[in-house]
Amino acid sequence: MAESVDPIATDAMAPARDGEAATGTVIAGGLPDLAVEAIGLSKTYRKTGRNPAKLALDRVDLAIPRGSLFGLLGPNGAGKSTFINILAGLVVKSRGAVRIWGIDIAERPRDARAAIGVVPQELNIDPFFTPFELLELQAGLYGVRRSERRTAQVLEAVGLADKANAYARTLSGGMRRRLLVAKALVHSPPVLVLDEPTAGVDIELRQQLWSYVRDLNRAGVTILLTTHYLEEAEALCDRIAIIDRGRVLACDTTQALLKRIDNKTVTLILSSDLLDVPDQLRRFDAELRGTRELVLRYRPSQVPIDEILAAVRDCGLALADLTTEETDLEDIFLQLTRAARADRKP
Repeated sequence: MAESVDPIATDAMAPARDGEAATGTVIAGGLPDLAVEAIGLSKTYRKTGRNPAKLALDRVDLAIPRGSLFGLLGPNGAGKSTFINILAGLVVKSRGAVRIWGIDIAERPRDARAAIGVVPQELNIDPFFTPFELLELQAGLYGVRRSERRTAQVLEAVGLADKANAYARTLSGGMRRRLLVAKALVHSPPVLVLDEPTAGVDIELRQQLWSYVRDLNRAGVTILLTTHYLEEAEALCDRIAIIDRGRVLACDTTQALLKRIDNKTVTLILSSDLLDVPDQLRRFDAELRGTRELVLRYRPSQVPIDEILAAVRDCGLALADLTTEETDLEDIFLQLTRAARADRKP
């Protein structure tokens, strides 16, 4: 079976040794370089009733390095859920190949599923079971021996130890979300998929969840995250792929993506009134807002900030404050998706 990572035990917050798996099998060559790999992956849903056939994934090539915290972003209907469901074994691909932890999902589906834990967006929890019972049941479904189960430790890790024997229906929405994370971890998978994990949760719980996700990632667990909160992806993920209408529009490190839009804005708060933009600053696409706020726009790759500040000093302007605004992931996301849709228009 797949290489196992123990993200729960406090005395073993590190990946298992190279080539050693929980079941005693050995992966040829040790740990894989890629936690998830999709090559030419396509999925077409057949026509049903009045619903036409739909191409959900179109020749997707995606490589998720082992140990990364990877963000998969896209608008509704982009193909994210289809991709995750194929990884989880819930949807059958039409074409292409997918490997999880070096295991082909078509050739060894059971081993591939054992290498992944999925936290779904929907709160699909049986309300008449306790968290302890749910985790024990989940561990049994994955074939985890009773002597190897760490149900109490998993519940402690997600902050539900005091609710272990309470009915799931009595848990708050945030607690149920944490219980879903716990269910995905009972078999210590090396790859964890989080599908919109913070949808509808409060700020405090969101911060707690991300703190735990970072701990898991530092322990060696590869995280695949989908989210509509782009600021979260920007802060958390080291690599990001943007997908729309079944196609990957971009896949790169977060920093490399942010550099794709070479624009920056600096806002100068002046100490005294200014009636017009000085001629020396017009080349910076300067805009005067009111009489004391001067906005300058420039390309960092072409114009260093020192050059702008030197031009401001030459104008004799006295500054009370200065702020800068950089490109964020939302700018990249909107630019790529809008451009892709414009290209596809007849």
